[in-house]
Amino acid sequence: MQHTHTDMSKTKLRLLSLIILITLSVVNVYSADDVQFTASAQNTAIVGQPFQLVYTVNASGKDLRLPDIKGFEIIAGPYHSTSSSTQWINGKMTSSQEVRYTYTLLPEKEGSYTIPAATITVKKEKYHSNALTITVLPEDKSSQSNAGNGSPSDGGVRTSQSITAENLFVRPVISRIKVYEQEAVMLTYKLYSKVDISNVQSPKFPDFKGFLVQEIELPQDRRMEAENYNGINYYTFDLHKVLLFPQHPGEITIDPMSVEVQVRLRTQRQVRSIFDDFFDQFQEVSKTLETDKVVIEVNPLPSPKPADFSGTVGKLALKTTISATEVLANEPISIVMKISGEGNLKMLKNPNIQFPSDFEVYEPKVTNDFTPGTDGLSGTKTIEYLVIPRHDGVFTIPAATISYFDPSSKSYKRISSESFSVDVEKNENVASSTPVVGNYQDQEKISILATDIRYIDTRPLKIRSSVSFFAGSPLFWFSLFIPLVVAAALAYFFRKQARENADVALMRNKKANKVANKRLKLAEKYCKASDKTKFYDEILKALWGYLSDKLSIPVAELNKDNISSALSQHGVSDEVILQFMTLLNDCEFERYAPVGDPRSAMDKIYDSTLNLISTLESTVKHIKRKKN
Repeated sequence: MQHTHTDMSKTKLRLLSLIILITLSVVNVYSADDVQFTASAQNTAIVGQPFQLVYTVNASGKDLRLPDIKGFEIIAGPYHSTSSSTQWINGKMTSSQEVRYTYTLLPEKEGSYTIPAATITVKKEKYHSNALTITVLPEDKSSQSNAGNGSPSDGGVRTSQSITAENLFVRPVISRIKVYEQEAVMLTYKLYSKVDISNVQSPKFPDFKGFLVQEIELPQDRRMEAENYNGINYYTFDLHKVLLFPQHPGEITIDPMSVEVQVRLRTQRQVRSIFDDFFDQFQEVSKTLETDKVVIEVNPLPSPKPADFSGTVGKLALKTTISATEVLANEPISIVMKISGEGNLKMLKNPNIQFPSDFEVYEPKVTNDFTPGTDGLSGTKTIEYLVIPRHDGVFTIPAATISYFDPSSKSYKRISSESFSVDVEKNENVASSTPVVGNYQDQEKISILATDIRYIDTRPLKIRSSVSFFAGSPLFWFSLFIPLVVAAALAYFFRKQARENADVALMRNKKANKVANKRLKLAEKYCKASDKTKFYDEILKALWGYLSDKLSIPVAELNKDNISSALSQHGVSDEVILQFMTLLNDCEFERYAPVGDPRSAMDKIYDSTLNLISTLESTVKHIKRKKN
């Protein structure tokens, strides 16, 4: 008996120790966690339609104080609920707790209202929640009419049991219909419904011919929101959103889009029973919806255009900084230009800074941080130049200018960077300054080959019966003539190379195919990685860059209108020109196509681009030889 009593005492002691350990662990976990106090509610509400406001805290709190909530009546609450969980993972215990306070609010009047932060006390510390902004929509006109006739109405979006053009449709919502060239237009395809939608599938969007397209990524967890349209409340859902940049003046028509919608309708029974109220039957109905055409009036940009205008339309600001204005020779200097604003920022070119000839200039590092919005892309473009002064002296880095068109003032505006004076002192640690090569091309190194000295042969002389002399023989004269021919050929070759190197346009023409092939190899890499956006970026760079180099036309001056005439002047057939135009349109379409097999489309576009550049290369070369 004594042994049994001892065992029971040990068991109680172990159990008590375990309880204390768990309690301490829970206390430690809760004390280690940060207290989070948040408020949540729907973004839109309807007059006369109740909704819930929920406050959540991840700890035990007390003394919850609500702010002064204007525009709403609290008709119920708070309802208090608590949930907690404890987990053991790899010998470590983690615990969580959530306390919810739920209120029911009734909107009293339409408008936009802000619910200020609430407060709660946790362990003698006061915490504030986030504020909420809620848009209150008016009642349906039909609901107000029925209410006036004595009919009941909840003021909300009531579910209909029939499909009509009034309770289910797709509408293109466009930010503006009269714009300038390159001015941004935001287009949203929005679904409006008063029926129960179970699925949306097979959307078919137009190819947006005549526009450069910037697709706006929609959130994955988006939900249907209430919206009042023409006095009627609908549940709405964004199907597709894009930024469009018109490329030419005149009226541009956007073709309709279509989408297939699955609707869930309650079936009506002729014979009803007491169980019908508990077990309803529903039927899935498929409905294809189509929008109307959209016509946008595009005004041309006024003339004359500034010389440094590259096609940017919007509003810009420029800030320039330099790392140092007093340096030693051969020490690097960093110049950062930060261009901020909104508009078609992808058309923004790097400003041309005329650095002193004694400066070695490296390729600038460009960083884009753009966000799509109603007025186009907004954000910053940062350009960092790295230069190295090779000689001592006082040098001036002149200002660079950028011109853009401001649609709000209907005029061209110009911004300029700061000019800097740089004092370069002689670097005593460097024996001699490194010469600067203006064209930065690799220079050929000429090596002089020495000839070995032939020593006199001291071996016994062997006399032959017949003697033949090499001097005066045909081989002798031929061996003298060959070096002269080789020297003349080398002189002609090097002089020709020097002339060609000096001709920048000719060098770009010769290297056009090589540069395009490099971009196509990079596009092939993105194709294998199924990176759709980067693939079509490289394909378009290859096409536009090849034409720019081959035809000696800057990329900024190339567009779909002048490509045909430029290619025709170089003897390219109309069929090949049509293939080029079709390929550009296919690239723009496939780049933003939301459905289909992207890998198959990328393979087809890649093969077409490769064949077209090969055809243009052989055609333009042939015409070049005929002209010469």
